[in-house]
Amino acid sequence: MTIDSKHVMPWRIEDIDLTRIDRQRAAANEDLLLLLCASSFIESGTDLYTSNLTAYFDGDPEVSAWLNREWEPEELQHGRALKAYIAHVWPEFDWDTAFRNFFDEYSKTCSLEEFEKTRALEMVARCVVETGTATLYRAINECSDEPVLKEITDHIRSDEVRHYKHFFKYFKKYNLIEGNGRLAVLGALMRRVMEIKSEDSEIALRHVFAVRYPDRVHDSAYNRQRAARISSLVRRNLSADMCVKMLLKPLDIPARIQPGVHYPLAKVAEHVFFR
Repeated sequence: MTIDSKHVMPWRIEDIDLTRIDRQRAAANEDLLLLLCASSFIESGTDLYTSNLTAYFDGDPEVSAWLNREWEPEELQHGRALKAYIAHVWPEFDWDTAFRNFFDEYSKTCSLEEFEKTRALEMVARCVVETGTATLYRAINECSDEPVLKEITDHIRSDEVRHYKHFFKYFKKYNLIEGNGRLAVLGALMRRVMEIKSEDSEIALRHVFAVRYPDRVHDSAYNRQRAARISSLVRRNLSADMCVKMLLKPLDIPARIQPGVHYPLAKVAEHVFFR
């Protein structure tokens, strides 16, 4: 992909001094590094999703231009940044092989057939994804005491929140045409939430484990235990409040009703995103 020269990246991984990484401090948190590897895989596969989204929104130059000129370059930089961080802390980790194996499986789950039936509802689905990633990177930032990782994840979290705002804007644009009610929007929200939990993270972590612990490839009990530890690490540091506010926004629930749905939705978000 050729990055549009008119787009100025909000930050650049080349401007971050990776030699400042406290390798001993970073390496001490193996579960967090496993999570970073998995996240780097998903971010590095963004170009496939961009091509699918561009095809789905064919005929809308505003959306297509933003996806290709801003969203994709920024998402791919997230993958490069996390990969570079891993390379400094775990130089022995064969990231390229693990990613290649991951992408071979993951790419089969990314197709236009998986998209929502209307453009507005697909934008809702994208809001869910950005909600999950923004919440995840905030949690990683909170549970890390390594300065360079905190800097990188703060940048990524800010990007994801900004991306959410764009997808939300496009949702409103299309929903003025489609007129989807709250039940239809809620359905799209929940479908995407469940897809995130059942596919992306599970596939990514499995391929990270396979390369990091080759002698445990067929030890499903060990892999489940390790994945549970990673989820627990994130759950202890997540901001369910931020997550719920972002999920509630497309539903356009009146302010007087929001307190009544906030707590149960927070528990649902905690369970499906970070179980």
